[in-house]
Amino acid sequence: MHVINITEDAEAFTSNVYLVIGERTVLVDAGAMDGVVEAVREHTDHLDAVVLTHQHGDHVAKLDAVLDAFDCECYAYGEHDLRTHHLDDGETVEIGDESFEAIYTPGHAADHISLVSNSTIFSGDVVVHNDAAFDYGSFGRTDMPGQSRERLIESIKEILERLPEGVEHMYSGHGDEFHGDVRDVIETALSRAEQRKSKYPE
Repeated sequence: MHVINITEDAEAFTSNVYLVIGERTVLVDAGAMDGVVEAVREHTDHLDAVVLTHQHGDHVAKLDAVLDAFDCECYAYGEHDLRTHHLDDGETVEIGDESFEAIYTPGHAADHISLVSNSTIFSGDVVVHNDAAFDYGSFGRTDMPGQSRERLIESIKEILERLPEGVEHMYSGHGDEFHGDVRDVIETALSRAEQRKSKYPE
């Protein structure tokens, strides 16, 4: 399974968009970068599906363009006019060469899911390796309407409860990918979230 962050060099604000090449070629989120379709086509002419972690604008602004270009399936927890498959908590979806379990992880977004296999997690924005607030264990912001720090904390705990021991690859919605002790990164993020401090103090 080969994972490529096709928005790594984006100049405009966007989420990370991961092209996963394998037996089933999948895009995790669609991002907000102009040229996403062209970036995908640099690596493949075919997509089997787009899987959404959640539907904030920086993750889905280019969804229409991607689906129009590749005529593929769309998996999401939350309702969307272009969704072809509702991905509920505990259901599995094939991404690349592995089977991923969808874990419902709200707090940052009401429709947020994380995707976990025996080796890899696509964590969206609920927990990230690094960002402008923290290195080695950060978490999604919860200071906007409809967000909840308490619910996000419970979501991070749920990930830890259901995370297989062999997970060594973490691909988050923002920041850098991480390879190593993923559980320790997530536990660090949980500890920081539980301090209840503002993520971005004024």
